[in-house]
Amino acid sequence: MKSAKFFFASFLLGVCSYLTGCGGLPSSGPIAQEVTSQENRDSSLGGYIVVDIDERIASITSSQPRDSFARVFHNTGPAPDLRVGVGDSVVVTIYEAAAGGLFSAGVSDRSATAGSRTAAIPEQVVARDGTIAVPYAGRLRVAGMRPSSVEDAVVKALEGKAIQPQAVVTITKNYSNTATVGGEVVAGSRVSLNPRGDRILDVVASAGGIRVGAHEAFIRLTRRHNTVSVGYNAILASPAENIFVLPDDVITVVRDPQTFTTFGAAGRSEKVPFDTAGITLEEALAKGGGLLDNRADPGGIFLFRFEPSALVAQLVPGRPLPSDGNLVPIIYRLNLREANSFFLARSFPVKDKDILYIANSASDPVQKFLNLVGTVTSPVISGAAVYGTIK
Repeated sequence: MKSAKFFFASFLLGVCSYLTGCGGLPSSGPIAQEVTSQENRDSSLGGYIVVDIDERIASITSSQPRDSFARVFHNTGPAPDLRVGVGDSVVVTIYEAAAGGLFSAGVSDRSATAGSRTAAIPEQVVARDGTIAVPYAGRLRVAGMRPSSVEDAVVKALEGKAIQPQAVVTITKNYSNTATVGGEVVAGSRVSLNPRGDRILDVVASAGGIRVGAHEAFIRLTRRHNTVSVGYNAILASPAENIFVLPDDVITVVRDPQTFTTFGAAGRSEKVPFDTAGITLEEALAKGGGLLDNRADPGGIFLFRFEPSALVAQLVPGRPLPSDGNLVPIIYRLNLREANSFFLARSFPVKDKDILYIANSASDPVQKFLNLVGTVTSPVISGAAVYGTIK
């Protein structure tokens, strides 16, 4: 029996010496103290900055401007004033006040009613030089004009030739006032814009609507030299983002799932989708399965991301930045031991591709060690007990 006890004690001492000597205990990542102590250490990324989330930090981050159609393009007012353009097809109808004029139908004209005082000029395409042909008026430049202005130009050109002429101009094929819609829609196409005005969601609906989940869809609007993307749900939530579409706009529906990743002492270590237009740190913690009671350090909630240097300068004014580029590695820390931090978590936004890390508590290695020792020595203890019984 004594030899068994001696063997057990020797084996336990050897296990303890091995584990404590070589640091062989498994871990899911650094503890909170290690994250903060390595803040100024040089690395391949040039170091990082740790920022504690408080009321000021939460206010600055939540008030940062996001991509916005209304802010960039500024056309939230009335519908655009559509004009006649090159390639459009128009029909000009001319009326005269009395019979016997240039456009009055004679008795011998079997194609029109006898005594008619109107004539419809066949549909014609606006030429590359922006003109159309009107009998007895010649070629008139109409590109860039409203239909009402074209009517005035026709009447003026026929004064003294026709009997008190009046004109009606109708755009039958409106190719110059179109927008292109494509991407993740049912049927991409060129959409003719209505004079009353078409908004972004109207044009997307004209293409059959989106064919991906609303929380994954982003509307990308390209106008001249600017391109802006806004989440589909964000447009639904903010009517001001549903701006009027202008001729030659290109609208593309893009599938871009928004995700963040959880690591450490969280209920789930995986990539987690947003499922909504945007989420807060409070919601991200819940989606990640919360904190593991037997492992997590409530004071070590860390959010890793790259932030623009201008924003970091607001967060830590006067502090040298560890990166010379436009993006700075930054780690936001939340201390859930403080009750107020739960309100801060509700107002702090999580961004696409953020990394949420929940640090292990300082006592976790001890607990792991005891569990490991128990697992390793249990067969020895059982064998010793059996040996003693037999003896």
